[in-house]
Amino acid sequence: MINDDNNQSLSANNDAQNDSQNPPDADNLWQLDESALANKYATDPENGLSTAEAAARLQHNGRNELETKRTSRFVQFIKQFNNSIIYILAAAAVLTFFMHHYSDSIVIGLVIIANAIIGYVQERQAGNALERIREMLISKNFVIRDGKKLEIDARELVVGDLVNLEAGDAVPADMRLISADNFNVQESVLTGETNPVEKQEEPMTDTSLALADRKNMVYASTAVTSGSAVGIVTATAADTEIGHIQQSVSDVKETTTPLMRNLNSLGVGLSIAIVVAAVLLFLLGMVMDTYSLPTLLIAVITMVVGSMPEGLPASTSVVLAMGTRQMTKKNVIVKSLPAVETLGAVDIVNTDKTGTLTKNEMTVTKVVTPEHTFDVTGVGYDDNGGVNFDGHLKLNGQKVDWHQDKAMEWLVKIAGQTTDAELHFENNRWELTGEPTDGALTTLFRKMTGHDPEVDEIESLPFDSAFRFSARLADLDGQRLLMVKGSPATVLRLTDQANQTAYWDNAMDDLTADGLRVVALAYQVVDDDVTDIDPKAISGLHLAGFVGIIDPPREEAATAIAELRQAGVDVKMITGDHPDTAMAIANKLNLAANVKAITGPEIDAMDDQQLQEHIDDYNVFARATPNNKLRIVRAQQANNHVVSMTGDGVNDAPALKQADIGVAMGIKGTEVAKESADMVLADDDFADIVAAVREGRHVFDNIRKTIRFLLPTSFAEGLVVIISILMGHELPLYPTQLLWINMVSALTIQFAFIFEPPEAGIMARGPRNVKAGLLSKLDYFEIGYVSFLISGLGIFAYDYLTALGLPNVVGSTMSLNIIIFGKIFYLFNLRNDHPVISKYFFQNKMAFYIIGILILLQLGIIYLPFMQSVFHTTSINFWYGWGIPIVCGIVVLIVTEIGKFIRFRRMGKDRVLD
Repeated sequence: MINDDNNQSLSANNDAQNDSQNPPDADNLWQLDESALANKYATDPENGLSTAEAAARLQHNGRNELETKRTSRFVQFIKQFNNSIIYILAAAAVLTFFMHHYSDSIVIGLVIIANAIIGYVQERQAGNALERIREMLISKNFVIRDGKKLEIDARELVVGDLVNLEAGDAVPADMRLISADNFNVQESVLTGETNPVEKQEEPMTDTSLALADRKNMVYASTAVTSGSAVGIVTATAADTEIGHIQQSVSDVKETTTPLMRNLNSLGVGLSIAIVVAAVLLFLLGMVMDTYSLPTLLIAVITMVVGSMPEGLPASTSVVLAMGTRQMTKKNVIVKSLPAVETLGAVDIVNTDKTGTLTKNEMTVTKVVTPEHTFDVTGVGYDDNGGVNFDGHLKLNGQKVDWHQDKAMEWLVKIAGQTTDAELHFENNRWELTGEPTDGALTTLFRKMTGHDPEVDEIESLPFDSAFRFSARLADLDGQRLLMVKGSPATVLRLTDQANQTAYWDNAMDDLTADGLRVVALAYQVVDDDVTDIDPKAISGLHLAGFVGIIDPPREEAATAIAELRQAGVDVKMITGDHPDTAMAIANKLNLAANVKAITGPEIDAMDDQQLQEHIDDYNVFARATPNNKLRIVRAQQANNHVVSMTGDGVNDAPALKQADIGVAMGIKGTEVAKESADMVLADDDFADIVAAVREGRHVFDNIRKTIRFLLPTSFAEGLVVIISILMGHELPLYPTQLLWINMVSALTIQFAFIFEPPEAGIMARGPRNVKAGLLSKLDYFEIGYVSFLISGLGIFAYDYLTALGLPNVVGSTMSLNIIIFGKIFYLFNLRNDHPVISKYFFQNKMAFYIIGILILLQLGIIYLPFMQSVFHTTSINFWYGWGIPIVCGIVVLIVTEIGKFIRFRRMGKDRVLD
């Protein structure tokens, strides 16, 4: 039985749980003081909840763990067959089976099963991503209940619990801090920013704050890096920020790629057209009474089978698979075949800043001393570099050694003596042990001196938010020194530079305008008997100067952005960082001609319609939460953009899954991000995206060429039947011969396009218009006249030879050969946009090998006795049996080359696909 007090507590707890489901700004917990928090969550800020109260809340609200809905694997697999293209393929498989075209039926069946397996694997991977998030809340933590400190499973925590956090702990739930001592938390899992965030217990006055700015809040799944704190649990399980992310990942539905939408539309359209044509042809044949009913029925079915491009799904899959293989060689791992082409269609690439566009290695790039300003060369933790002009500074037109600036000498010494960071060269890169800011100072010292710092420490004072600096007492060069680093405003008040505030204020403004984080370094010589540091007694320091620190942009990222912009792709930065820092990096990378930023709180103030209307005005999104990222992607998609999302953190997972193509980082990316994405950059190199876009466009070109090849050659087979019925002639081709044409093409010639290299200027044209479909009006016109040309030549040869008195089987064999050679010569026309006789003729050597194999197969079907009996062929005279088909193929080539010339004269050099 729960007493009245417990009922009141449960009511308060329910209010808290309900509130936490609202947008983050709804509670404004950061504004509440300790008594208001205790009242809101019905808890005691000294003794915590009672054991009975905690048990009652746990029973009422459930455990602090994330749950995932599990669907049986069998149901997941069966669901993969529930789409329109599978229905069409299944109908074709059944039709070919009942017509005893077993090989076609088997091939189509294998394609259906392969597609289902790929879809099933992708869905299972999405489920794995949710499971990874669920595992992030499993830990043990110290909680205060009944005034006693207990260690319990984090899953037993409830809202209102008083939790004690120490360095190394995983934060088990969302909490509002009521005490904090030098407390820093790594929040990159939620914000994407790698620098630990200094926390406080004091209420904050702002009514609207981005998650990264809530200094007195901590969140589940983040990690404590230093200090200690006590907090009141404000949300558990699904109501936490990480729980919201999990729900977002779960709610995001898998989107069909632009290519698959285009192929589905094309497949449905072709199927309807062929079925309608078959019905009309059957009715017309009945009216004309040219054939008996069984013969007419067989002829119509033959037309349907001949016209259906059964090899299209298989050809598309092979082209995509080849693209996947090529991308793997370029360190891009593609998890689903259609994703290969999608990146080639994107017109927006959203990307994180830290570790993607920047090195994620804090670097000193500016040093300001009382007399000079130095530019520090070299980026990241590599010690290659120095100050400008090869380690020298120009003063009054003269090059002088930087050592002549005594303040600079002191600054370098202080940098080495006050840092605790260590750098190790592992796996061909420098790895940091310690704080990123200390890493920047260690690197500065190594650049200037060529060796690691050695510290003879007497005592250290860690950074404290109360006085906003750290200090170290150490012996150096026969002197005992007190060295201080910290907030410029604070350190300046402790120095002898207080009368030069205008100079330092200007320096501070210049550094922050460049997006630099500024740290002041100062020193004081003390007596040898001084062994303790009293922060309240520090004064009269000598200011060595300021250092400006930034996470530097990757040089390859700047080049990649320039190439993407040239290719018509806009690059947008989405980051949890401060807008000034984000803007500075964006300008250094030349992200856009006019860089314009918006923050997460500003996005939260817009509804979905307003965001959609204004989303294209911005290219930098700062202080962005996971929900902001998801809304950004959705707003861009609502404006008909094909969107790529690049990220590496759990906070990126919902947006990665929502985007048309999600791209995760392979090295620094979390498992959640990699499993939510469609593509993984194995080496974390943003420049790989350029190669992926190029390959995506190359893949689309080859798929489009394959379709332009398959449709007219398939329709030509159907037209042979249609024209024969309309003219009242005997069918030139037998059903088994049509089957041979489809089968031999599927095994050979149509795969020639997968080896076709990318055309010049492929990155100079903009992204394709996915709304326009796969084929243009000119393509349909070309398909029409090529179909009539090939079929007409086949019928003419059949009629001509049979009129000369040759057996029908000779005419059929000739027609078969003419259609095959029509395909061969049409292949040369479609291979690229250049005239057939050009330096590009032998560029695709595999095409010639494939044609050779096809001709060998043709020799087999015509001259081998057992093949003749199955396919109704006969041996033919070489001169007219092969000469006439070759001449007909040349006619096809000449006509289509003239068509290509007229096409490009009218359209110009740039190809128009809509």
